[in-house]
Amino acid sequence: MPANVVSACTSGHVIYDQPISLQESCTDFITDHLESLCEVQTNVDTNLSKLTFRQHEIFFHNNIGDAIFNKLSAKQKLDDKTLSLFDPRTVLLKHVHLQSDCVSTKGLRVLKSHKLIGVDAVGLQEISVNELIGCLGEWTLANLRSLNVSRTTFTNSAKFCVFVSLSRLKHLLCLNVSSTGFNRHGLEMIVEDLPNLQSLDISSTPVTEILALRKCKNRLKYLSMYNVRVANNSESAAVLGEMKALQHLDISDELSDTNSVSPFPHEKIKMDRLMRSKMLLPNIRSLDISAKLDVTEESLRIFVDNHENLSFLGLSLTSLCEMTIFCPQMSSTGPSDSEMESERDPLPVYSDIKISGEATDSQIKEALLRYVDRPSYIHKSLYNLFNLTKDSMEPHRDLLDLILPCMRKHASNLGLQMAATACIYNLTKGHLGQQIHPACLQQVVKLTLCAMEAFPTHKQLQKNGLLTMCSDRILQDVTFDKFCCIKLVLESLCRFDDPSMTRMSVAISSILAAKIPTNETAQIGANIKFMKKLLNLVRQKTATLQVDVIMKFTLSALWNLTDESASTSRVFIREGGLTLFIMTLKAFEYSDLATELKIQVETKCLGLLNNIAEVKQLKCEMMNDEFLAVLLKLVASDKIEVSYFASGIMVHLLIEEPLWKPLNTKRHLVDVAVTEAITKWEKPKSEMVAYRSFHPFLALLRYSELAVVALWAVWAIHHVCSINKKRYCPMLKEEGCYDIMTNLHVQATSLRHEGDGHGYITKIIQSVLDLY
Repeated sequence: MPANVVSACTSGHVIYDQPISLQESCTDFITDHLESLCEVQTNVDTNLSKLTFRQHEIFFHNNIGDAIFNKLSAKQKLDDKTLSLFDPRTVLLKHVHLQSDCVSTKGLRVLKSHKLIGVDAVGLQEISVNELIGCLGEWTLANLRSLNVSRTTFTNSAKFCVFVSLSRLKHLLCLNVSSTGFNRHGLEMIVEDLPNLQSLDISSTPVTEILALRKCKNRLKYLSMYNVRVANNSESAAVLGEMKALQHLDISDELSDTNSVSPFPHEKIKMDRLMRSKMLLPNIRSLDISAKLDVTEESLRIFVDNHENLSFLGLSLTSLCEMTIFCPQMSSTGPSDSEMESERDPLPVYSDIKISGEATDSQIKEALLRYVDRPSYIHKSLYNLFNLTKDSMEPHRDLLDLILPCMRKHASNLGLQMAATACIYNLTKGHLGQQIHPACLQQVVKLTLCAMEAFPTHKQLQKNGLLTMCSDRILQDVTFDKFCCIKLVLESLCRFDDPSMTRMSVAISSILAAKIPTNETAQIGANIKFMKKLLNLVRQKTATLQVDVIMKFTLSALWNLTDESASTSRVFIREGGLTLFIMTLKAFEYSDLATELKIQVETKCLGLLNNIAEVKQLKCEMMNDEFLAVLLKLVASDKIEVSYFASGIMVHLLIEEPLWKPLNTKRHLVDVAVTEAITKWEKPKSEMVAYRSFHPFLALLRYSELAVVALWAVWAIHHVCSINKKRYCPMLKEEGCYDIMTNLHVQATSLRHEGDGHGYITKIIQSVLDLY
């Protein structure tokens, strides 16, 4: 079976596409639970505090130590406190990645005790390169092999760029100073002082002269000069021609000069003429000439023919990636019938060379992998990837793993986020999402919500986000910030008048509102803007007697938002919700709609009104003869779900005896009608309702004046407990309902002679007790 195919085991468990490793799961757990796994210890002599693992015998070798350190850094949890955890007696470090400005030189001094061979300190603005190097121990200074300080400042407190500290790293093999203030003087210094240097990245730096590279032409194997402008084009090209030891050369550009770091009108290095030379770069294996518009197809053919060991060509943002020698399927003239018979699947002439570009999916993958730091490249790649993945039928976790880092890196780039969210939808929609591991989908959701939050007024991006989020797989199986998600989709609902976006927004909101705690539903429901919009949707659909997906999900959303939320219920009443729902119930009562549609509307409306009736202070709003007359009709409905919820509202109102005195509707007649309805109900085959808790039932179970009140409560409890015993039976004991029902059983047994209601209560309670 192919590695990327998901299958079902005989046990019914799903095998996910590329599940995360056990080590990754463990390090994720450790970094997410430091508070419970660690404690603070204070040195009695020095009065200094540090973080330690509670299990003092724990020891992590450098592979695990590096993984924990780097995950903390990636999750922005690395600060001076967490740095103190990395005592070499407990955790060894060998290669660390720093990408947090929450650390100080004081915290970083813990690195002095470690023997590091690799340090990545990317994007630090509060700590300079010189200060960082000052935090390394003597062994590390003498043995460090790799240093990456891309986007980290060289500027000291006096605002001068200082490079002298680099000279201390005598055994350094790899140095990355891209996107920093590193300049010609720094280059001249390191080629003299770092005799073992083999790899150098000076991309997007103010280096304008590369003559100093001649001093290391026989040892430098890797040179990256993306987006570098030079003062003398011919001299610079000549220097590159002398670099005989180079195995990798990145001389790529940006199409626009707006990203150039040089304040002077320097030139892009021209490569076309140089590439025609047979003697150029004899050991080259990797050449990146992306966005080099001066290079012709002829020159590239000559270069490729002269370099048999070439394994990679960077051709992004050029038409060169479409050359038939790299992707013959793009040839304008197809093969003849005889050619097809002799060779059904012709291989490219240079099929062993990896290409970055936009012409094929493999080229796009290569571009996404290599150019994470280049938004213009990524944007172009994602634009083309969207078209290639529209009809994808198999999961592509590999593509998601390439897209997500780009989204994370360029969170404020609208064009890139637009393209990325569109691609993500293509890769996770429908059955594809079922085959992707929840850990991956969790990152998909997190970055999608970040994009929606960053660009709230951009309609298409919001739509892309809604398309991705409107997935049963994501909404039911993935852990994410549901409260944040509901807020974002409701903001989108209020801002855009688009039927498809409205449908997705209310669908997502209705499902997630049932999954968040009541303190959060209260915050959502108390937002007047959100409540007005949802009620307006109901009003529009009622006016046209339309029961579509929007109507159903909007009613469900309101039902879930008012569940055990007095504040939301008050906003509902204040914004005219009760009047609207009475109007809706009356309008659909006499409509010509199919019975099933009527039942759905009535059930959802009555379910919400049950929530309102549970709020003592709001019951008076419901005490009017018009509403009670509507309810009485629905109590007598032969559809159990309608009768059940209508009866539920009535029993909540029946316990407020003083409120009935001014009314024409007689309380005892309602008692009789509800009792008669309940005794006719047959046990439903499926669960009609889901309860967060049994708290709203406590007052009903304790009310002894009218048997019908407790009768409805015990019938409701028995219904959910008998169908979902695992969920509700523990809840019944935890919340005290079990004890109340036990006492009620005794009382009802003694009162059976006074009426059938008590006898029925006794029978139902006994059925509940028998479940234990």
